[in-house]
Amino acid sequence: PNGAGKTTTLKMLSGLLHPTSGEARVLGFVPWRREAAFLRQITLVMGQKNQLIWDIPAMDTFLMNQAIYGIPDREFRATLDEFTEILGLEGLYDKPVRNLSLGERMKCELVAALLHKPRVLFLDEPTLGLDVTMQSRIREFIAAYNRRHHACVLLTSHYMADIAALCRRVIIIHNGTIMFDGGLDALVEQIAPFKLLRVAFSEPPAAPVADGLGTVVSREEGKLLLRVPKEETPHVTARLLSEYPVADLTVEDPPIEDVIDRVFQEGVRSS
Repeated sequence: PNGAGKTTTLKMLSGLLHPTSGEARVLGFVPWRREAAFLRQITLVMGQKNQLIWDIPAMDTFLMNQAIYGIPDREFRATLDEFTEILGLEGLYDKPVRNLSLGERMKCELVAALLHKPRVLFLDEPTLGLDVTMQSRIREFIAAYNRRHHACVLLTSHYMADIAALCRRVIIIHNGTIMFDGGLDALVEQIAPFKLLRVAFSEPPAAPVADGLGTVVSREEGKLLLRVPKEETPHVTARLLSEYPVADLTVEDPPIEDVIDRVFQEGVRSS
């Protein structure tokens, strides 16, 4: 939730904030000492903040970062060409940043942040406010960077699509406390060990769907949504197909948003 401590955590791990207690190391460094050897290997991108200079073209910020990080010209051009191709940024670098759309600016922000090829990426809601297509492009770029450069990516997001598409390990925090740390599949298994059966009937059933086939989530004309324990799904599916006039049946995992909501609700109730 808002205020859980996500951005604060990233600011501490990137060295912007000094913690009131506790310890942390990134790449063997204590972040808040802000040693040059540490800063050269990390980057921080915040979806609601700009590092691009508003009234001048994005390329001027890129050239400034090249000078700050001491990137050789050949490496700078090769990296810029690689990112331009992946993100489809041809023709944008000479526009003043204020004339770019939000999606174009966010892509240029990522380029500026990654020109020095950092080993650790701290990304704070990088798809915030973007449309669905642009969110997908940003996710694809982050995944491609991770594969090509073997970088560690620590991502915060309210958009569960970001998490499902990119993250192998998930940490849920609430009021600064870790509520879960593990794989996304393990989270779903632990919190929501059931499947959703979406059933469409070719004609109204002669009798109501029998008890014992799961919990009815919703019912409308000719359609039924059931919640069924995972271990019972094959048996319930077989009964539905053999005993009722089923036109279509799909088996789905619960939406990740619902799983996360259950984590928070159970955590609040148990606290």
